[in-house]
Amino acid sequence: MSVSSPPKDIQEAPDAGFGKRPLGKRLIGANTFWIALVLVALVVVFSALAPSAFPTLYNFQLLFIETSVLLVLSVGMTFVIITSGIDLSVGSVLIFAGMVGGRTMEAMSGGNAGQAGWGVIAAGLVVAILAGTAWGLVNGFLIAVAGIPPLIVTLGTMGAALGAALLINNGSDVRTVPVILNKQLGSGTSLGIVPNLVLIAVVVTLAGAWLLHTTKFGRYTYAIGSNAEAARRAGIGVTAHLMKIYTLTGFLAGLAGFLSLAYYNSTTITGHTSDNLNAIAATVMGGTSLFGGVGTVLGTVIGVFIPAVLKKGFNIVQVPDFWQMIAVGAVLIAAVWFDQRRRRQRNSR
Repeated sequence: MSVSSPPKDIQEAPDAGFGKRPLGKRLIGANTFWIALVLVALVVVFSALAPSAFPTLYNFQLLFIETSVLLVLSVGMTFVIITSGIDLSVGSVLIFAGMVGGRTMEAMSGGNAGQAGWGVIAAGLVVAILAGTAWGLVNGFLIAVAGIPPLIVTLGTMGAALGAALLINNGSDVRTVPVILNKQLGSGTSLGIVPNLVLIAVVVTLAGAWLLHTTKFGRYTYAIGSNAEAARRAGIGVTAHLMKIYTLTGFLAGLAGFLSLAYYNSTTITGHTSDNLNAIAATVMGGTSLFGGVGTVLGTVIGVFIPAVLKKGFNIVQVPDFWQMIAVGAVLIAAVWFDQRRRRQRNSR
């Protein structure tokens, strides 16, 4: 018999992150708390090794700016992985959305968008977001309705979106971006010190946290990741919800594509080919379980900053980048190991 809302045991599931336990106890019991300690330790170590170079306002501003686009992608990835899914296409969708948005602004400006105004920029933003949302909708339909595994679907759309982006501009980057867009959004600040790009990423992150942790949409997301069949029997529209999740991820990838266009003043095709893996790694390092049903947006924020701090710190203390790759890989494996260990302990009770 179907009901209008999930039963009490699903609504209060500890792994869902919305049960009766205080938030502090949930975080300490999850990977998030320990990953946060890793991030704090990295900041302390690099600050001690380079006290005059690492802990500076300019350095942290640059660090926040460089992580903003990836953070927007990773918020969407958090929802996907909590449902026990995966999205390998977000990097290519980002490129496609940026390409479509850039070409739209060029077309509206006679081939050179350098001096375009906010009306043209708004049109480019809308088109970029719609382009990303369309790819997300395609992913959601093929996964939720057609029943094709997420890995296969998003692997296919990863190549398709990238190929489509290359076709639009004959394999070349869009290089004429409105000057005002780059000046005001890409490199502009508010209150003199807060980068505007960071403000948008913060708004997206807070909205994602609110949606995941305080709404019925978030509760259903956790329930589906914990046990999709139980959620379906409890009356949750699993198919429709999964379509919404992947559409949301596409929407955020489209927004990220436009933000990247504003920051780099170009589509930078080759600079985003690994963004999908970086978003997945950041989300998992932040404590979101690849098995589904567990994860927080706060954890994802921490997971995004760990590789960024490692890269910035290693560059400042003049450690080869190769060590950064090894360190990030070690942290990622440790995060998954802790998740598996916690699951075994829970199942043995």
